[in-house]
Amino acid sequence: MKKRTLTLSITLTVMASIIAVFSASSQEDIKFVKDSAFTSRMRPPVPFTHDKHNETAQIEDCGACHHVYQDGKRVDGETSEGSSCSECHTLQKGDNPMSLVRVYHLQCKGCHIEKKAGPILCSDCHRKEK
Repeated sequence: MKKRTLTLSITLTVMASIIAVFSASSQEDIKFVKDSAFTSRMRPPVPFTHDKHNETAQIEDCGACHHVYQDGKRVDGETSEGSSCSECHTLQKGDNPMSLVRVYHLQCKGCHIEKKAGPILCSDCHRKEK
């Protein structure tokens, strides 16, 4: 009976150790900033953990990023959550796709510059996958 208890104890300890190692080394739930309007990429997509970003940046107003404009003015209390930027900032045939890239950069990098916080260099956001 003692041998069986010892074996079970060792087995449980080993299993707990394996779970702890894999949990500690597992990657955080990372999402990427993507937009279906981009059919090809010059740089890797930007990893972005939405909730962690907003908690760190202390952003509570969804409209700060998911804004809605009408007649050139931001509409208070209205947000565009669930929409991609290209739904409003459309690319028409013949448009330069860099115009949409500029919209993303103005939104993200512009806020980082304004708040004097967050990455602003290309390689800080567009990281090569390992």
